[in-house]
Amino acid sequence: MATVELYLVRHGQTFLNKYHRMQGWSDAPLTTKGLQDADLAGERLAKIPFAAAYASDTSRAQTTAKHILAVNQALTPADLQTAPALREENFGFFEGLDSSFAAHVLGADSYNALIRDFSIETSHDLFKEHDPYHDAEDDAEFWARVQPGLDAVVTAANDGDKVLIATHGTTIRSIVSKFSDIDVSGSAHNGSVTKLTVTDGRYTVDYFNNIKGRLK
Repeated sequence: MATVELYLVRHGQTFLNKYHRMQGWSDAPLTTKGLQDADLAGERLAKIPFAAAYASDTSRAQTTAKHILAVNQALTPADLQTAPALREENFGFFEGLDSSFAAHVLGADSYNALIRDFSIETSHDLFKEHDPYHDAEDDAEFWARVQPGLDAVVTAANDGDKVLIATHGTTIRSIVSKFSDIDVSGSAHNGSVTKLTVTDGRYTVDYFNNIKGRLK
């Protein structure tokens, strides 16, 4: 059986994160804390012998990945590949809005409460439904983009490979929700690590949102 291990890292804090704004396909640079988030993730992952490294095509994910790879024992920043399919959910009209305000429009007190009360899958559909421009992704559109992206990463790997993916909070929470029964109503922390094992195309979640514990 072919097995590949995926290490998903949420990018460091951005200015839009700091100001509690919705940030999907829109982008913002990392704050000083965000750079520290990336450096800390790099320290924790330094001894993981990555065979490949990917980041979504946003600057926040690529900057995070490059900081991680700068101290990795196996790869360097020059080895980073971009994976546009693994970018964040497209929030459409809601991009850049205060996250609590956006959640209230959709019927919840906060973004985390929206996921808790309706599920993360339904939250995708609600953003699409309430977007007057219909640019937001619903759940089907989100997965039509993300699943082939994940599968392409796995297909390009060899048996036993460990792969770094620098990506986004809602994307990580959506992946964990799809492949496990783990509660994803709490935020994925900036710089946190989530690990998946893929065996013959079957995805399982080893851990989610690890910010302090030992990584393996």
